[in-house]
Amino acid sequence: MELISTHFVKTQDVGYHGNLFGGVMLAWLDEAAASYAAQAADTPRMVTKHIAGLTFEKPVRPGQIIKIYGGVAKVGKTSLILDIQARRHSVYNGTQRTVVSTQMTFVRIDGDGEAIPISEKVRQKYRNPKDFS
Repeated sequence: MELISTHFVKTQDVGYHGNLFGGVMLAWLDEAAASYAAQAADTPRMVTKHIAGLTFEKPVRPGQIIKIYGGVAKVGKTSLILDIQARRHSVYNGTQRTVVSTQMTFVRIDGDGEAIPISEKVRQKYRNPKDFS
């Protein structure tokens, strides 16, 4: 996995209990993964189709840094599945603790919003023997 996004947790990002609000984390994950999917697929026309279940493993407080990592897990006919992981990063000692991990599916679309094939160049780059849509 490679680093695809970094976020500084601000007080406006937290919920009632002083931890990062889950909806903020979801927005960060979706934006980072969508950008990464577009880059991986060589097209800006990628849309979120599915986000696998999420379990928040560690709390995140204001002032902490979240680093989001991603990697291509599978390439299908019209879609990419990405492995996505958000980690709480300590600026004091460089350690990281996983906050949440998930898989996200993105689909390549045309101007009408219809699914179209991922390019053969991209399919070859990630060489996935399994074909799915």
